[in-house]
Amino acid sequence: MSVDRYFRISERGSTLGREIRGGFATFFTMAYILVLNPIILGSAKDKFGHTLDTGQLVTATALVACVMTIVMGVGGNLPLAIAAGLGLNAVVAFQLAPLMSWADAMGLVVLEGVVICVLVLTGLREAVMNAIPQQLKQAIGVGIGLFIAFIGFVDAGFVSRVPDAAHTTVPVQLGAVGRLTGWPVLVFCLGVLLTVALLARRVKGAILISIVTMTVVAIVIDAVADIKSWGLTTPEVPDKVVAAPDFGLVGHFSLFGGFAEAGVLTAVLLVFTLILSDFFDAMGTIVGITAEAGLLDERGQVPGIGRVLFIDGAAAVAGGIGSASSNTAYIESAAGVGEGARTGFANLVTGGLFGLALFLTPLLTIVPLQAAAPALIAVGFLMMTHVKHIDWDDYEIAVPAFLTIAAMPFTYSITDGIGAGFLAYVLIKTVVGRAREVNWLLWAVSALFLVYFAIDPVEQLLGVR
Repeated sequence: MSVDRYFRISERGSTLGREIRGGFATFFTMAYILVLNPIILGSAKDKFGHTLDTGQLVTATALVACVMTIVMGVGGNLPLAIAAGLGLNAVVAFQLAPLMSWADAMGLVVLEGVVICVLVLTGLREAVMNAIPQQLKQAIGVGIGLFIAFIGFVDAGFVSRVPDAAHTTVPVQLGAVGRLTGWPVLVFCLGVLLTVALLARRVKGAILISIVTMTVVAIVIDAVADIKSWGLTTPEVPDKVVAAPDFGLVGHFSLFGGFAEAGVLTAVLLVFTLILSDFFDAMGTIVGITAEAGLLDERGQVPGIGRVLFIDGAAAVAGGIGSASSNTAYIESAAGVGEGARTGFANLVTGGLFGLALFLTPLLTIVPLQAAAPALIAVGFLMMTHVKHIDWDDYEIAVPAFLTIAAMPFTYSITDGIGAGFLAYVLIKTVVGRAREVNWLLWAVSALFLVYFAIDPVEQLLGVR
């Protein structure tokens, strides 16, 4: 069987050249994940104070993206690239890891992927999706976007925690001393301006261009200025560009260790949070990219949606096994579609480039937080745009949506934001006499969140501590 017939390239009105160009375009618009994922995961500590090695994280990120992007291309035949999900890695780094070991956290990621695969196989995905109002799903994405942006501001030093010695109720401030100081913060500010300018100009690969440009600027500044510290990564020209990949994190996971460390209820809610973020983001991305490529069938459905969703769930499993965090379909695949990609052959190109990146770890680990953090601001903005889909005149959905969005950055917790939104939605529907409109699955999940928020008095009443 020829390549053209297998991937249906001609049938879908594409050419081999367009697929190759599309594969390159998708890679260069999402290659920033090779920098950001190691930074997000590498900047956090687990319960025992351990951090993950940046070089190993680059390898893990590239490896899983390479394998699962190719699998999606061959098995799903859609131009949908896969890599570690932004937002999902924030949950792993800042919600899971502080409560358990890294191996335990990655084990919960594996379980998340397994559950998604089971939901797809059993047909329960429709039931789960229908249980949560669409506008509340939009609010979850917006809240995660604000949370990601907040992390970017903090990581870059643009925002910092006010020292406890100040005896003030103000929790954060501008810069380290109430104003912006130092060259590193300047690099971040310039990076934000460059990123938003490129986005406004609709430049393809805007985020990657900004990261590369500001890394070069940071290297020059570091060479000529006296800088005490850049934080986790100092922008210095490496001794070598190519190196053998370090697979030290691959296979370093514990399936059920998180339940012992964090408690069964907390672990279950954390897995649910990952499922929620991954499952619905993936659905939106898959439908959106397929529609943009003109591949929806006459009923407006994605061809082979069950198979595609299963591969996306398997990507989460692979991400946990590889210690790269949960992997999912990327909206940046739209760049490839814009270049003409219509089939999974483009994924072979994108996946191959991720494979090549496995050997460029020294080059990818010189990017300082200040050069990469503007990308988090940009991603936060892009996710924030979904706020327009929420009906702010309808308090029955607007109040839960607001609490979902606001609670995530303010509590530094995605889980808490989702829980606040669900509980508010159920409560408001009940007090206005519309409790029957709430799906039973949402009632069950809200009950879990109620116990989650009230765990301290519950434990005291039960005498378990």
